[in-house]
Amino acid sequence: MAIDSVYTSSPPFQSGPSGHSRHFYLAVDRLHFKMQTVIELVDLVARRPCLPIVVCCSTRDDLDSLCSSLSTLPFLSSSALYSDLGEDERSFILEKFRQVTARWNQTNHGGAPNEDEIGKDERSHMIIVTDACLPLLASGEFPLNAHLLINYELPAKKETYGRRLATCLTADGIVINMVVGGEVVTLKSIEESSNIVMQEMPMQILDIL
Repeated sequence: MAIDSVYTSSPPFQSGPSGHSRHFYLAVDRLHFKMQTVIELVDLVARRPCLPIVVCCSTRDDLDSLCSSLSTLPFLSSSALYSDLGEDERSFILEKFRQVTARWNQTNHGGAPNEDEIGKDERSHMIIVTDACLPLLASGEFPLNAHLLINYELPAKKETYGRRLATCLTADGIVINMVVGGEVVTLKSIEESSNIVMQEMPMQILDIL
């Protein structure tokens, strides 16, 4: 990956306690390397069978670019939530992802798969979403409960970061924040104001998913 640490030193990797999300940063050396880096990252993590992934971005332009760039990865099925999506199609995408997370939980939390599930699509599934189109919990939509949340763009406010966590991530999930250059200041601000420990993403990320 075209990455370079934005910290002079990184804290040692520690797995989070059971039931708590874990937060990492992935530093990108140059802005124009960012898309290629996320492609390489998703291509790696999507090899974990049936992994439910959400990628958050701030603008429709970035959502469209991510959809185009990630759609060809062989281990991945992807969908997008955007502002002019029809209500029925949005409901279909959310329900399909709910089924994916249910399968993940059943397979990875001690349960044996149902006979009906054997032989089904083993690809990881990803939803790409802008902040404006996150699930509306107050309106009765369910959180996405992904096991992995990738913040393609780091939100400037801790409230936005918190909303992404509440609407996208399961309680013991993993967050990877992509950070370019001066965004380290924003990262540390979120870390301090939210009482979150951000660690550099370990190279063995597959081993902890």
